[in-house]
Amino acid sequence: MVRGIAAEPRTYLVAIGVSAVFGAVTVAVSQVLGAITDDVIVPALAGSGVARDRLPLAGLALAGVAVTLGVSVALRRVFAGIGYADLQAGHRTRVTRQYLRLPMSWHRQHPTGQLLSNANSDVEAATGVFNPLPFALGVAVMIAVAAVALLRTDLWLALAALAVLPVAVAANLVFQRSMSPAITRAQQLRAEVSDVAHESFEAALLVKSLGTADREQRRFAARAEQLRHANVRVGQVRAVFDPAIDVLPGLGALLVLLVGTVRVQADAIGTGDVVSAAYLLTLLAVPVRAFGWVLGELPRSLVGYERIARVLDARGELTPGTRPLPAADAAGRGIRVELRDVGVAVATANGPVTLVRDIDLDLAPGRTVALVGPTGAGKTTLVSLLSRLSDPTTGHVRLAGIDVRDVVPADLARRVALVAQSTFLFEDTVRANVTLADADDVAAPDDAAVWAALRLAHVDGVVAALPGGLDAALGERGANLSGGQRQRLALARALVRRPRLLVLDDATSAVDPRIEQQILTGLRTPAPRADGAQDGAGGDGGPTVLMVAYRMSSVLLADEVIHLESGRIVDRGSHAELLARDPGYAALATAYEQETERRAAEAADEATADPDEVSSR
Repeated sequence: MVRGIAAEPRTYLVAIGVSAVFGAVTVAVSQVLGAITDDVIVPALAGSGVARDRLPLAGLALAGVAVTLGVSVALRRVFAGIGYADLQAGHRTRVTRQYLRLPMSWHRQHPTGQLLSNANSDVEAATGVFNPLPFALGVAVMIAVAAVALLRTDLWLALAALAVLPVAVAANLVFQRSMSPAITRAQQLRAEVSDVAHESFEAALLVKSLGTADREQRRFAARAEQLRHANVRVGQVRAVFDPAIDVLPGLGALLVLLVGTVRVQADAIGTGDVVSAAYLLTLLAVPVRAFGWVLGELPRSLVGYERIARVLDARGELTPGTRPLPAADAAGRGIRVELRDVGVAVATANGPVTLVRDIDLDLAPGRTVALVGPTGAGKTTLVSLLSRLSDPTTGHVRLAGIDVRDVVPADLARRVALVAQSTFLFEDTVRANVTLADADDVAAPDDAAVWAALRLAHVDGVVAALPGGLDAALGERGANLSGGQRQRLALARALVRRPRLLVLDDATSAVDPRIEQQILTGLRTPAPRADGAQDGAGGDGGPTVLMVAYRMSSVLLADEVIHLESGRIVDRGSHAELLARDPGYAALATAYEQETERRAAEAADEATADPDEVSSR
């Protein structure tokens, strides 16, 4: 709570301040009421003319106190609401910023639904206590002032009135011990329900095509039922605690009347003192209830804060570098890539597992290199190091002689483009998906550059045919495009940045082999720029290209082939050289050729069945 108040100091200073004014004025009401009872009302009833003349002044005094109370309540609620909303926004921003900082290895260990729950329901839980907090802290002044007023009136009357406070503290201790495990379970189940729902939505095509909707419904319903039981348990605990807190001031008022009656009969205090004390204790029901609200929300807030703190305190974020990459020369040549004794290991429940090891590579600028190997050989792990999605456990990855860990992130994002097999498109326009920039971003590529990239990716015809062209809206994840069209659009997204290193992680797996060959050939051939000059897109003037390849048509276009197996480089050289001396590569090439022939046969069948569909693909 201290951290939360410190995050919005001005807002909470005002909120707590006006709440303190409310508490002090509330106590003043009881004192004014007692004084009016003894000095005005009782004498006026006894026939005193002077007392009757004072009645308008007494009314004005009560009205002034009432107006002050109203203003303080309004200001307290306004500023408490502002502080509560600002805290939620701040927590969500910090959690999201931390998500972006943490490496992919961390994200792979945490389900998406869990992360959504951290940024949504856990943030709401963590900040729930701050809504009633200014009121509770402000009315602490009320309790202090009330205690002083009661002690000045009569010690025994004060003890009777304040006896409810230790009882409330004891009730809260019991409540905390019962509520904490219940609310922890409920928050965890909220995350699990979110995760199951997210999986079902993401797998909509699979669920529909395989007819497993009933299974998904049962899976979701089971988690939802568990969450219901957990929420019922939380509600049961609150149902006992809240009435117990609410009844304490009433019991205290009865005790005050009993003690007050005895003290009046003993002529120790006057009737007005008892009225003032009883009214004051009735008012104390408000601060006691306010503390009850805070204490009732506290277990849930603590659990929510602990869950988002695990994200905010997570280690493993990649420390940003400070060295810029050198600008490309006049020829626009690609960048030199060096990997020295690179190894990557990941921690598992059974100990560390090595994914790649002893990797030594030197890719000359402008070269096209194919990385081949069986599934699980470590190809994706290796290429992800170049764009620094993760750092190597051992060794160094250097671009233009600079360790990627030392490179300014913005330079790395501009100069190194990774295109993955799994393509993601935003539910936005074609232009926004290619430039990844806002409409008012002056640094965004212009339309001429976008069309040039689309042409190089051989998807310009598809975009031109869409209603609106570059302004055409794409569906969720590009649902209104085919798989090959989505991959080509993702390739255009990379090319529009004119990268010096292009990493293709099986990025054309859904593209027709003929179009794939044209794209890869285009990367090696100078292409016209928007200004009419020649833009090196391959050869000595193009980017360095490292592609994870599964087709012989792709492999044959490479200047060099690297055979990776079991996380180590088996051999490297030209396609012909590896065929002659590497039996593992020869077997892999044969399998690739068979797969290429199978896909070609499927394409021929589709062409016979639906020529328009094939031509559109």
